[in-house]
This record gives sequence, structure tokens and C-alpha cells, in this order.
Amino acid sequence: MTIREIAQLGNDILRIVAKPVDDVNSPVIQQVINDLICTLESTSGVGIAAPQISESWQIIVLASKPTKRYPDAPSMPSTIMLNPSFIAIGDETEKDWEGCLSIPGIRAKVPRYKRIKISYTDQNGLLEIYELEGFIARVFQHEIDHLNGVVYLDRVEDNQDIFSEMEYLKLIAS
Repeated sequence: MTIREIAQLGNDILRIVAKPVDDVNSPVIQQVINDLICTLESTSGVGIAAPQISESWQIIVLASKPTKRYPDAPSMPSTIMLNPSFIAIGDETEKDWEGCLSIPGIRAKVPRYKRIKISYTDQNGLLEIYELEGFIARVFQHEIDHLNGVVYLDRVEDNQDIFSEMEYLKLIAS
């Protein structure tokens, strides 16, 4: 397992659609999964997508936990998701704070669906289907965007919803 460099905004890899995974057991895919987990664990992030480590594969890892950046985040173990997708459950959206390992120092309020139904292939090749809501649903949608060449700043509705990390931390501390 290797901690990989995280691609930063401006890197072309963050703007292309990632390739689907055809062979979960491929040594290349298993290495990408291991590197994603290792890289995410080395950060204060709660999710990461393969394009963020310069790998164009439809793989994400979610690992929510309370941190300085996300003090109210629920805890969940690292969950590997290959070829993930979702559909909204209803039209209700919520605007809330997001940040990104590929866009350090910036936070913004982004609208996302509150409840979604997700599907993905797990690390053993099994199809998983769940419903998510709230913070975890937000993280999932954020990571799916990375697989489609979209970054969260593309979804900001008003530029006044963009803050420096320092100002964001002051805001949530008050």
C-alpha cells in the first residue's frame, strides 16, 4: 500500500470520465484500491476517488469519521465501491459545506440530494444496494462527481458560498 500524491485542481485527470472496472480481481485494480485506502487514511478526508490519485477508474472509498474539517461526521468503516451509481429518492436537496482533497484551502456550500439509492460492486465482486441520507449521501455524490470529471466548485450556485478554509473554521467554531 502506497500513499499517493493527490491530483490538484487544474490536473486534466480531474476533468475526464473514469473508466468502468471490468475485473475486480485484477492486480492493477487491487493495487489502486489499496493505494486509495492508504492515501485517504493519511488525510483528514472522508472520501476519495481513483481520479484523485491519477487513476482513471470508477472506484471510490468512503470512510466517514469526525475530524476538524467535519466535526459532526458519522463514523463508518472504509467502504470500497466500484462502478458506483445512484438515483435520487425524491427531489429534496440541501445546501451544505463541502471541501475536497484536490482543492485544499477552500470550502463551499453545495446543493445535493438529501436521500439517494446507491448501487456498486464491492471488493469481492458482489452487487450492493443501499439507501443513504444526510452527510454520507453528500460524500457519495461528491465522489461520484469525481468519476464524471466534475468537482464540487462546479455545483456552487453563488460565488458568495465559497470560503477560505480559515474563514470556514472560524464560522463553524462560533
